[in-house]
Amino acid sequence: MRVIDEVAIAERFEAMRGLLNERSRRRWAAAEARSHGRGGIAAVARVTGLSQATVSRGVAELERERDEQPLDAGRVRRPGAGQRSIIEREPGLSEALDGLIDPVTRGDPESPLRWTSKSAAKLAQALTGMGFQVVDRTVLRLLKATGYSLQANKKTREGAQHPDRDAQFQHIAQMVSEALGAGEPVISVDTRKRELVGDFKAVGREFQPKGRPVEVRGHDFKDKQLGHAIPYGVYDLAADEGWVSVGITSDTASFAVNSILDWWQQLGKRRYPSATTLTITAHSGGSNSPRTRLWRAELQRLADQTGLSIRVAHFPPGTSKWSKIEHRMFSMVSLNWRGRPLESLEAIIELISSPTTSTGLKVYAQLDDRTYEQGIEVSDETLATVQITRHAFHGDWNYTVIPTPIKL
Repeated sequence: MRVIDEVAIAERFEAMRGLLNERSRRRWAAAEARSHGRGGIAAVARVTGLSQATVSRGVAELERERDEQPLDAGRVRRPGAGQRSIIEREPGLSEALDGLIDPVTRGDPESPLRWTSKSAAKLAQALTGMGFQVVDRTVLRLLKATGYSLQANKKTREGAQHPDRDAQFQHIAQMVSEALGAGEPVISVDTRKRELVGDFKAVGREFQPKGRPVEVRGHDFKDKQLGHAIPYGVYDLAADEGWVSVGITSDTASFAVNSILDWWQQLGKRRYPSATTLTITAHSGGSNSPRTRLWRAELQRLADQTGLSIRVAHFPPGTSKWSKIEHRMFSMVSLNWRGRPLESLEAIIELISSPTTSTGLKVYAQLDDRTYEQGIEVSDETLATVQITRHAFHGDWNYTVIPTPIKL
């Protein structure tokens, strides 16, 4: 019985390894195996680390090409050879994966990265249930390619988690999708924290000449003459465009609705001339809290003055930082004025209006010097005139206010 000298095969392979590409390595292994006859394929596979299937394919290629036209110079595979990408083999996979993630995607409002709380295994299982042939490793590769990253927990949760939180996220996603699909305006609204006006220490750092930092006050007591600024933002999801009203008195429901009305009159009406509804996503506290009587009464005023049906969806308690306005607009504003003392209302408006992003974000800002009183009471009679319809799912979070019918 002939003994195959595997040591000699190994020496020849090491001598040739650096000169071989995928095709020539397969052909060399095939020629070597064929020269040893029976058992040659297994021996070459053991020595080179190639699979027996690869060596066998090389042998078949050598035999087949005796009667075929050789490959063009520089090619290692015939046209169409090799495995197609998963996106080509599974049409619609990328869209299905994004659809599973987007409604529950959460992002730190100070970061442009997106991240998802669903595991790759669960996503692969859901995709398999939809008819796709995919494993968790492939899901991880697709997520990485589309800008998602695996991140550790971060202390951003506010309060207890509501049992219907995920269901409300899905409900909001559906409402927004339907409105955008119909060409109707959708805005995300929120109030940014109150800022002291003056040469106070600012969060963050900015480049300055070495040893010459900007000098600011040694305390953070409110300046009675300069006062404070309250930015209330409106972010247009379809246009990637923001509006900020900078108030100087109190963050009330009247201030919030006036900010939305100012956006509509200055930007929204021209952009959506045929609109019949306005969809608003907001958090569940502060000036736009669904529990505030004045908020509902002011929404009626907004509907009457615009002629639009106002559809509102609130994020569950403790989830306001995941609204679109936080990580698409206010995060850019924060980056723009980091390390800069907010010395005047004019400076604040300029800094709010300056952010730009690669996606084309534009932000407009305007001073609102109207006085807004706190503690305004809304009577039962006034509240009864609000034309509100609560949705079947969580009517306390989701509702529509229509314009007051005209009496004939």
